[in-house]
Amino acid sequence: MQSLLSLITFRNVIDLLLVTFIAFYVYRLLRRSGAVNLFWGLFAFVAVWFLAGYVFHLKLTGALFNQIVSVGAIAIIVIFQNEIRSFFYSVGSHVGKLPFGRARQQQDAERMSSELLQALEEMSHARTGALIVLTERQELNQYADSGEVVDAALSARLIRNIFFKNSPLHDGAMFITDGRIRSAACILPVSASKNIPEHYGLRHRAALGLTEQTDAVAIVVSEETGEISLAEGDTIREVKKEELTAFVRGFFL
Repeated sequence: MQSLLSLITFRNVIDLLLVTFIAFYVYRLLRRSGAVNLFWGLFAFVAVWFLAGYVFHLKLTGALFNQIVSVGAIAIIVIFQNEIRSFFYSVGSHVGKLPFGRARQQQDAERMSSELLQALEEMSHARTGALIVLTERQELNQYADSGEVVDAALSARLIRNIFFKNSPLHDGAMFITDGRIRSAACILPVSASKNIPEHYGLRHRAALGLTEQTDAVAIVVSEETGEISLAEGDTIREVKKEELTAFVRGFFL
């Protein structure tokens, strides 16, 4: 009993709390991205490895698991590359909220909102059809990975070129995640709602089909009229320039 109490030190308590926090944070991130089953599979592997090698002292089984673990780090990076990127982005976003990071965060938000608004205004004027998804907490890999990976900085010129009618990527949705153009020509579910106005086309139904099921928002530029619509939750509506500007800036900030 005394030896057990001697292990309960302030340093050990802090160590345990940090490990618990990291494990919970990783689990929440994977659950949000739909990869939680991989987390439990990895957890089961680690548990069996620990029991075999350090509790029951099974030399052959422990040696086998040690060999797998020695190359497992590379496999984990490959399997969880999107989640690892999201983890560090999330950490960076929290650091950015500190006083010394707010100025840079403000500049980045202003630049990204300016680029997107410029692209939307020019496509609206030219009546270039477009469907842009802005992701929030949910990763939406099943939809974002259905198209072509772009992974480029947010740029008005690039957005216009992707949605140009002769571009091979113009037919489908563009995903903007973490302030970057993640992918284009993505396939979205189509809403079956009967409350959608008749003059709305397939892009509008696809935008609403996604936002009905997720926390993402979608912006649609009508090819027929040039009007810009915003889909949130189970509603989609046309927005004026002032309202769109306020929304986009607020989103990135």
